[in-house]
Amino acid sequence: MPKDSQFFLLSDSAMQAASYSTYQNFQPQLAVGASELRAWKQRVISFQARLQIAPATQQGSLFAAAPASTNPVDTIDPFMLRRQNTEFWRWQFDEVGVAAMYFVIDYATSGENLLLYIGETVKSNQRWKGEHDCKRYLLNYRQAHYDNGLKSELGIAFWPHAPADRQPRQQLESGLIYRWRSPFNKENWRYWNTPFVGGK
Repeated sequence: MPKDSQFFLLSDSAMQAASYSTYQNFQPQLAVGASELRAWKQRVISFQARLQIAPATQQGSLFAAAPASTNPVDTIDPFMLRRQNTEFWRWQFDEVGVAAMYFVIDYATSGENLLLYIGETVKSNQRWKGEHDCKRYLLNYRQAHYDNGLKSELGIAFWPHAPADRQPRQQLESGLIYRWRSPFNKENWRYWNTPFVGGK
């Protein structure tokens, strides 16, 4: 395989669509070593794993049992949702989709999943058409793994029960981003010193 083609480690369709000029214009800003990459991932995984073990914190009666939370921020488990290819937006759909929350996940992290990005959309089947900063972050992330001989297995999962109205949907998105500390969301860059968001 030519060196220029090796850079694009997405699906076969993405590799075919990638042009030499795209490769030439993509210049990663950071070189991340294998030990640094593993340590960065493990910090995020450790934080997110604790969320799956610990129940959501709620204030209640000192003596009464705490009621189960019904807030989607507390109850949505991104890792239990049906997994899809991150290139889903290239497929032909008969409809535009539904209001949804979506989660970009690395499923190949030593048996532990890593939630990288959380977003919201009113048209789940069309969300990633065109430009999206997260696509660039994923290219950087994949390239760092490729350069260091490490495996990544990126996928996307949708929760199709989000509010149709934009404001409550964005409030839900913000709550999920805060809860899971997803490192590709700019709100959380300060927590993780995310190294994959550079480049144009």
